[in-house]
Amino acid sequence: MTTTKTFRYKTVPGLFLHDKDITGPSFRATTQPGLGLIERAYETDATFDPEGKKTQWERLVHHLDYHNQQGQGKVQYKLIFLIRHGEGYHNVKEAEVGRDAWNSHWALVDGDEEKTWSDARLTEKGRQQAHALNTFWQESLKHPGIPAPQRYYTSPLARCLETTRITYSGLDVPPDRPFKPIVKENLREWFGKHTCDRRSTRSWIASSYPEYEIEPSLTEADERWKPDHRETGSEIADRVKALLDDIFSNEDTAIISFTAHSGFIRTLYKVTGHRDVWVSAGAMVPVLIKANLIE
Repeated sequence: MTTTKTFRYKTVPGLFLHDKDITGPSFRATTQPGLGLIERAYETDATFDPEGKKTQWERLVHHLDYHNQQGQGKVQYKLIFLIRHGEGYHNVKEAEVGRDAWNSHWALVDGDEEKTWSDARLTEKGRQQAHALNTFWQESLKHPGIPAPQRYYTSPLARCLETTRITYSGLDVPPDRPFKPIVKENLREWFGKHTCDRRSTRSWIASSYPEYEIEPSLTEADERWKPDHRETGSEIADRVKALLDDIFSNEDTAIISFTAHSGFIRTLYKVTGHRDVWVSAGAMVPVLIKANLIE
């Protein structure tokens, strides 16, 4: 049985180039070589790497493990690889008609004469973006490279499920890090009104992605999406905070992957005090989150 504790969250800056990316809609963060890990020293280097032979990633992972051991559960650090799903058919339509027309009309219907975007699927470009991430991981995992996630989490919306499968399938990962994604309802995009954000049934997810683990609380039908109410900023912030409390209470690994959405990522940044950087479709960015247990 899982238990949920309450934490206070803050991102740890100064580790990745993404920490200083431009904020606002005029810029979109992309996947950087080496995930933009900055070359720097850590206070743990003296004992872990006295001869200076370890890689930057090896030293960061040791630094992370050391502080998690010292924190004894009261102070935790998790490195999260945040993936925004690849381009979906809803993204194409919004780009075609503009944001105002999208929000006022097109987002409220299931599709047009040419395409459907209810629980939007990936376009061919979106699949290519996910394959590019798979190639990135194939190269990055070569020793000594970026560590593979120890756990994989994904939104239950179709565009994230497919992005996750393409990104991580067929990789040469350590035996203790098998590709067994966990589907989490709270990783979803804003609830309500927009049909692209109305998920498919649990049965469809289970039959289409049998290798995935679906959290027990995810209902058969989508009970969180309402046609007449779009989730407010405070409501999605509460949901993201609840997800973090769940993860930090019950996930014993320190390096994890989230496949989610633009609105989710921006809200995560707000909840953790990260700069409001917008992320490109099909991109992966790193963030280190520190959690202090509230007792």
